[in-house]
Amino acid sequence: MATRARDFANDTGSQFLKDSFQRGLAHWNHERLSPGFPSDDWQRIFDRDAKMQRLEGAFLEELRADVIEEAAQAPTDAHGFIAWFEELAATGPGQGDPLFPWLCAKAGIDELRWFFEQEAAGEAGFDDLVAMTQVKLPVRPKLELARNYWDEMGHGTYAGMHGPMLDALVETLQVNPVIENTVWESLALANAMTAMATSRRYAWHSVGALGAIELTAPGRSAMVAEGLKRLGFSGKERRYFSVHAVLDIKHSVEWNKEAIRPAVEEDPARATAMAEGALIRLRCGARCFEAYRARLWS
Repeated sequence: MATRARDFANDTGSQFLKDSFQRGLAHWNHERLSPGFPSDDWQRIFDRDAKMQRLEGAFLEELRADVIEEAAQAPTDAHGFIAWFEELAATGPGQGDPLFPWLCAKAGIDELRWFFEQEAAGEAGFDDLVAMTQVKLPVRPKLELARNYWDEMGHGTYAGMHGPMLDALVETLQVNPVIENTVWESLALANAMTAMATSRRYAWHSVGALGAIELTAPGRSAMVAEGLKRLGFSGKERRYFSVHAVLDIKHSVEWNKEAIRPAVEEDPARATAMAEGALIRLRCGARCFEAYRARLWS
């Protein structure tokens, strides 16, 4: 399957890594995941969803084809895999991108505003991704994802919820994070994360991809928070980034210990799936950073 996806991409050019497909997929994800009601045209919607799921699957298989050889090099014993996984923080795709030191030290308010608008519009919702991924997982990984979700939910308090922190920063920066204003690379990242979390074929890929976020986000978040501070934003206003700069370090340690390690100990084949998911996430992120730099530094 991965070879066929790669051959298709090489022969025709990717039909997935482009603006029109990613916008369509983003709109579909928004509609299908929003709470709704029964309707008389449910059969038509079902047929549409089946078509979109086939396209979504082909999109993910193309992303897999891009990482499958590298992921196959990851160890499949628990100790070796954790070491390989943690090394991604230093050597994985997109790590050390010059965009973030620039946001920290040089970007103006309009440039930071545009960056955040892209990030907010492409945000798939970490809490929802965790909730969808944990379905039917083994006990230890399931418990770790539950603890992570509870942190995302602010331990049951509105003020501590991460989603509303993001919404508050949207209002503070006065941005309009909508699909139409978002570069396709950011949409592709959110669409890939959503696809892995909502399809049980890719459940372990999703565990790896979410773990890669926890592993690599703190440094980037800290630099964005410093950029906001430099521009005069208060601690409360930059809280979304400052919280993730600190909390995700702990999350990463626990995710690797309680979700990834026991999963690989139980079934070494999961290591390869999680490696693919992590690399898919990081390569999608690297495409975003490159697209952001092309826009902001033009």
